[in-house]
Amino acid sequence: MSEDVSDEVTEQPVDNQVDDQVEDQSEDQSEDQSGDETGDDSPGEGSRPSRVERLENEGDIAADYLEELLDIADLDGDLDMDVEGDRAAVSIVGADLSQLVGGRGEVLDALQELTRLAVYRETGERSRLMLDIGGYRADKRASLEKTAAELVARVKETGEPASLEPMSPFERKVVHDVVAAAGLVSESQGTEPRRFVVVQPA
Repeated sequence: MSEDVSDEVTEQPVDNQVDDQVEDQSEDQSEDQSGDETGDDSPGEGSRPSRVERLENEGDIAADYLEELLDIADLDGDLDMDVEGDRAAVSIVGADLSQLVGGRGEVLDALQELTRLAVYRETGERSRLMLDIGGYRADKRASLEKTAAELVARVKETGEPASLEPMSPFERKVVHDVVAAAGLVSESQGTEPRRFVVVQPA
């Protein structure tokens, strides 16, 4: 972890929390489009499905795709589907699924993108679905939230900006959320795969 941050900001800090979600890079579309949610979970004839129904459908499509993948790979795993906020979430749990995660989650990230493509093929709409395998993302989130909280405390105490090591878009998004909740400002700098978060004092 380094605290040496250049005074020259190399990019505009435009909505970093959105910027650092892989699924949001070109998806700045409103979740409140007309007709999505009318307050009735049972849309009438001719109306569009509600947001929750669309996300549940994404989860079902993703689960079918992942079940086929597990069968092909001859791996045992149970799938859990949910809707978390504005995205579908699918988790695979099993005895040993580490080969589907990778050392730093790179295999998991690739599988997530493939699953989103499978959903897109069926629905014609881009998906922001989040995939977790073996609790990797959940564990990583908890660890990152602790690290980010410690960095926030340091920045508040010293009044100096500080940075974290390069992270994946998912990891940076977790840090941005913690920093924002603490009332500070963060931004991402650098280019992939060496993109990192800088936390600024209030």
